[in-house]
Amino acid sequence: MQLFYTPEVTPETKHYTFSKEESKHIVRVLRKKEDDVLHITNGKGYIFSAKITLADQKNCMVEVTSYEFQKQKSYRLHLAVAPTKMNDRYEWFLEKATEIGIDTITPIMCDHSERKVIKAERFEKIIQSATKQSLSAYFPKLKPVISFSNFISTHKNEQLFIAHCEENKKQSLKDALEIKKDVTILIGPEGDFSTKEIALAIENNYVPVTLGDTRLRTETAAIVACHSVAFMNQE
Repeated sequence: MQLFYTPEVTPETKHYTFSKEESKHIVRVLRKKEDDVLHITNGKGYIFSAKITLADQKNCMVEVTSYEFQKQKSYRLHLAVAPTKMNDRYEWFLEKATEIGIDTITPIMCDHSERKVIKAERFEKIIQSATKQSLSAYFPKLKPVISFSNFISTHKNEQLFIAHCEENKKQSLKDALEIKKDVTILIGPEGDFSTKEIALAIENNYVPVTLGDTRLRTETAAIVACHSVAFMNQE
């Protein structure tokens, strides 16, 4: 099954016209014809079946024939991850985390961050593509870039963790995590979080955790954290 992402479609929608770009892809690239059935998600839990009524590469029109609702997971995962020096590594993280199952992503600027600018529009496209690839009916939310201190002071959740490399008392994430509860995990930049940032996080009820016995790159640590939470919450 191939999935199209269209946030405007709701259970009340009877007919829909795709954008020029999407219409061209459907008709010219995929060679879809009238009466062919497409599957659409609005990223909010719904998957729609729609029959093509006009196979025009500029204005492809469909009639929504049915829909189903995917139940949400029993937990919500929010990863706050510092942008990597090499942008393609962060993009890889976004793609894989979306495929595994993540709900919210926030790029955070830290004391040791080398990259200060991100391409939010490109990140959104990567997330959208990965959502469709994984046939998920939920579109992860990409939050605006925020400083570490502002994130810490404004964001609260049921479970708060900070993964860092300093040699001090830390729990294993698998031992600290409680299943079926919302969770936020902080992942630092290549130079790790500063001692000051770690202390600030702990003051704000973040629990220091380790993700394993080896030192991981930022993007690898983020994927390990994402998969660990998803795996432990499997039903």
